[in-house]
Amino acid sequence: MIATPDDYSWFSPERFPGLADAYCFTYVRGLTPEELMTRLGVRVENCSRMTLDELIRRQTFGAVAVGDWVLLVETNGLLGITEEIIMPLSAGTRLVSHFYLDVDGMDYFHWIDDGKIRFEFLHQEGYSHWIKDGKIQFEFPQQEGYSEEMPDELAETLERIDSPVYPIAAPHEGPAFLLAERLTGITMTPQLLEESTYLG
Repeated sequence: MIATPDDYSWFSPERFPGLADAYCFTYVRGLTPEELMTRLGVRVENCSRMTLDELIRRQTFGAVAVGDWVLLVETNGLLGITEEIIMPLSAGTRLVSHFYLDVDGMDYFHWIDDGKIRFEFLHQEGYSHWIKDGKIQFEFPQQEGYSEEMPDELAETLERIDSPVYPIAAPHEGPAFLLAERLTGITMTPQLLEESTYLG
């Protein structure tokens, strides 16, 4: 069974107060939480283990290993959408991040492979690629830093986002989770968020 946007309706302010209205999730393949913190310029010896509630209460960020990936959870954070951070953070690997800020209705999504932008959703600009006439088309004006390869591996997910059965939703309402799941193999669940211990 392939997930749909509705499958992520559990990620709500009612269940996750202090997070669902202002969050950033960043996935980086092949790193440990300690290596991620080091790449961010954080001294690992200054970190401590935290629950999700502690991260939210302290308005900070934390990392947890999930299979071959590390997941960075930020409350009210911008690390996962700051180009000066995520481009070098993606060096030699894949980075996927999505961000939402309810106050300004801001949605962002990034897929970067080794410093090359493969796919994005930018607030007020939309998706970098979309399906037209059965093919993925690049929607943004030509920009430096974008991979020239079309991300065909997202075609099925983009079709589901544009399905007549599921009206096009804002990324934070499910599509960002679907895209991240397709690119990382990680299904975000309440248990993953609530039961993990984070290096914060």
